[in-house]
Amino acid sequence: MNRNLAPELETMFLTPPEQYTFISSSVIKSIAQLHGDISSFVPEIVYQQLLKKFNQG
Repeated sequence: MNRNLAPELETMFLTPPEQYTFISSSVIKSIAQLHGDISSFVPEIVYQQLLKKFNQG
């Protein structure tokens, strides 16, 4: 889209370190439903509740 709006400009995307990255709750729930490891993304109490909800624990 940027190229269409201003073809003379160069677009550069910078990715932040993980601790500054936003992860939506929808993504976390999808990972949990697929039995992926979400332990590093949520507090322990949330982790335990999601394990119960998706029958993993």
